[in-house]
Amino acid sequence: MNQNNTVTENARGRDALKLEVGNRFSADWQSNNHRERRLVSEFIGTAGLTFVLSAGAAVLARYGGESLPPFAYAFILSAVSASWLVAAVYFLGGISCHFNPAMTLAFTMRGDMGVKMACAYIIVQYIAAAAGSSLALFLVGMGGNLAATIPQEGMLWQAVVFEAVLTFGMVLLVLSMANGPKLTGPFIPIAVGAYVMAAGTMGGPFEGAAFNPARAFGPDFARNDFSTYWVYPLGSFIGTVIAVFVARFLRGPAKADEARAAMGEPLDR
Repeated sequence: MNQNNTVTENARGRDALKLEVGNRFSADWQSNNHRERRLVSEFIGTAGLTFVLSAGAAVLARYGGESLPPFAYAFILSAVSASWLVAAVYFLGGISCHFNPAMTLAFTMRGDMGVKMACAYIIVQYIAAAAGSSLALFLVGMGGNLAATIPQEGMLWQAVVFEAVLTFGMVLLVLSMANGPKLTGPFIPIAVGAYVMAAGTMGGPFEGAAFNPARAFGPDFARNDFSTYWVYPLGSFIGTVIAVFVARFLRGPAKADEARAAMGEPLDR
């Protein structure tokens, strides 16, 4: 085996992809045009998520008839958010579809993207989340607390652990099944939607079940109430870190194809 082959086999994540695709790596990942497209894709997906959740909660409160029990309320909003995510992953997956700072952190820890780009992703995700919930507030009002994630009184640390568990499952699912956020398998977006619906329905009445710090931020921003927001980024961070280490144990280091999936492949102009 020659030295070049040895270097290629030992490389992982972005390094492996750069060796495989050569100059196109720079064109796909680092050019301004491609960065802009990825960030716009992240904005659309994340803003859409918080908009359908916040608007859905307000519409239910205003036009849903009699008051719904918490479990039914959580089921409906989980179905709404899961449906949006499935659709968004299908039509934005080839560009970028993290839509969640926890997923961006996971791919950064795995070596698929650099810290600067990850920071840009997370900033855009937070701005998008605030924009989506604020638009819902403007259009339909404050009903249903705009689907804000609110822990049960006196159970803040239980909520942190709960968020860690839910985030762990989500991140591990994506890393293990999808080879990155592009989600190229035809049924994998449906698996992601099913997880969101199941976890949201189960955890929603207890603490909101965000497993996405941006999703929790949007309604809190629109309501101007961050009193318990810290629960969600802390829980998500813990769950993400554990999931990345477990995924590495189960699957080994990320390879070139996985780094490509994490990047997406925007079309040339």
